[in-house]
Amino acid sequence: MGEITNVMEYQAIAKQKLPKMVYDYYASGAEDEWTLAENRNAFSRILFRPRVLIDVSKIDMTTTVLGFKISMPIMIAPSAMQKMAHVDGEYATARAASAAGTIMTLSSWATSSVEEVASTGPGIRFFQLYVYKDRNVVAQLVRRAEKAGFKAIALTVDTPRLGRREADIKNRFTLPPHLSLKNFEGLDLGKMDKADDSGLASYVAGQIDRTLSWKDVKWLQSITSLPILVKGIITAEDTRIAIQNGVAGIIVSNHGARQLDYVPATIEALEEVVKAAQGRLPVFLDGGVRRGTDVFKALALGASGIFIGRPVLFALATEGEAGVRKVLQMLHDEFELTMALNGCTSLSDINRNHIKTDWDASPLPAARL
Repeated sequence: MGEITNVMEYQAIAKQKLPKMVYDYYASGAEDEWTLAENRNAFSRILFRPRVLIDVSKIDMTTTVLGFKISMPIMIAPSAMQKMAHVDGEYATARAASAAGTIMTLSSWATSSVEEVASTGPGIRFFQLYVYKDRNVVAQLVRRAEKAGFKAIALTVDTPRLGRREADIKNRFTLPPHLSLKNFEGLDLGKMDKADDSGLASYVAGQIDRTLSWKDVKWLQSITSLPILVKGIITAEDTRIAIQNGVAGIIVSNHGARQLDYVPATIEALEEVVKAAQGRLPVFLDGGVRRGTDVFKALALGASGIFIGRPVLFALATEGEAGVRKVLQMLHDEFELTMALNGCTSLSDINRNHIKTDWDASPLPAARL
């Protein structure tokens, strides 16, 4: 296999190791997968304007998220069913995040329960929430997450229905029989049956509430004291409504390009959201981050931090907990180097002047005489 020197190299190895149905589920996007490619490609249209002759012998990458101090602005996004990647699944991811001094977000659709993840030891953890038609289930889940020491709820708002993921339809995707959605065990909801298309799509159609609206955000605030991050906002309009509803933060996300195809890359949508937020709440980003340079670009555009999803799954499939640790370490080291070479010694030094994007207004051509 040779030494793995960057985060992307895990994907090819994971593809060889995983069953096709599982790899395709993790790797695929919606429909034409235009946004899937764009989530990556848009980063390459942002260039640096590095400052030189600055003492970069000491670099501080620490930050706080919702008041919690973490080692770097790189966190773990919620990804479902991690035991399909590795027998340790979410346990491994939780331990790796904790060892790296950063935050893990646990998916509602995890193959390990909130209690099981809490049992891995200390760590700052957020819980990603899907709102089920049965609100008692939701209330129960939120209470269990609180009790298990989770520190925030990341409410996913871009999934009233599941996006059309053609690989899953072709593969008739379903959760392998030895696994279950652990958070829903004993609630008659933990089963995902074989279906004529994607078993997950059928499950979502049966269980997830399509009527979800801003009033439900208010309801959620009424049943928990945990801060609520809204995950899946990509416009200024929704940012303003989120602020009116008193949410704790926004995660700019297109669900890893798995929901609506032909939405912009998250790195391209980020600035619109940041400008609309006017500093009134933190804005985070997920989608397409594979390099320390990507992290820097997101922060230069106003993000308070980023979340990684697929790199965790592919590293988990390849090397278990050690793989996830390595992904976090590689991104940490690359980001530190990017800061140094841009002349930044702390996150507060990173600003819009350190980058230029192809969507910046170009100067008018000089008049011809």
